[in-house]
Amino acid sequence: MTLIIIGILLSYFIGSIPTAYIFVKVITGMDIRKHGSGNVGATNAARVLGKLPAFFVLVLDIFKGIFAVTILAGIFISRVDAPPELIKAVFGFSVVCGHVFNIFMRFKGGKGVATSTGVFIGVAPLAVLAGAVCFLITVFFTRYVSLGSVIASVVIPFYMLAAKYPNFYIVLSALVCIIIAAKHKANIKRLLMGTERKVFKK
Repeated sequence: MTLIIIGILLSYFIGSIPTAYIFVKVITGMDIRKHGSGNVGATNAARVLGKLPAFFVLVLDIFKGIFAVTILAGIFISRVDAPPELIKAVFGFSVVCGHVFNIFMRFKGGKGVATSTGVFIGVAPLAVLAGAVCFLITVFFTRYVSLGSVIASVVIPFYMLAAKYPNFYIVLSALVCIIIAAKHKANIKRLLMGTERKVFKK
């Protein structure tokens, strides 16, 4: 039990590494929370820094999720008497919580999309593919990244349920979907009002 708690804490702190904040601070000296949407994530980093730096932010945020459910979980799986799927699911949820409820940012982090993507790349890559297809189609036709993100987060649990993934992963995907939808509450409100910002629009 002690080892699992240690793994959960490590996953959380890995998720809490504020990639977008660090990049913006180092490159411009600015606080990303005071610019653009104020969100500590890759989309807002793109608004502040441009596409290339934001791409690296995105990749690193995704890697946080992958690392937690593959490398870190792999270390603990051989040392803990628990189902591997449970350990990966718990570590995956913890790393997403670290990104979203960031202890270094007064528990105000990103919206969890990139790090969640990394988690599901590690445990259910085909589910990520299904979500990514829906995301790209949505963004292509509407140019709303927020809408694409929410739709993708909803698609993944249903895909995993239909494909009969382990119950631990299905529960994880459902919880992550709830978190992402909650973090996009303001975006959803703006979408309904027709005031949400479109991608590629200055």
